[in-house]
Amino acid sequence: MPSWITIAHVATDTGPDLTPVLHALAEPTRFGVVQLLSSGPRRAGELADALGMSAPTMSKHLRVLLRAGVVADERSSEDARARVFRMRPESVVALRAWLDQVQALWDEQLSSFKRHVEGE
Repeated sequence: MPSWITIAHVATDTGPDLTPVLHALAEPTRFGVVQLLSSGPRRAGELADALGMSAPTMSKHLRVLLRAGVVADERSSEDARARVFRMRPESVVALRAWLDQVQALWDEQLSSFKRHVEGE
């Protein structure tokens, strides 16, 4: 990575807007939903039960995750009324790439600081 790139540059890069994904994952209940869905698809009622909340409250959280593109919903061919939610792993690819960039920059900054402190 070029030495002129700073952490501030990466944090303000004009790449994909990660704000909706970060906003969706910042709320503990929605983060819990993502953790549950990482083991496999589930119905909204199952998610609500697992997290101890009402169906309408879970519905609000799922709407945020759907709008952010973190989850997708599908209708069962056996029962079109039942929606099954699943993770969209591709939704966090840009987030992962951004975190990898930040980590690489921190690693470089810390290595540079170490060299400076050790007089190299």
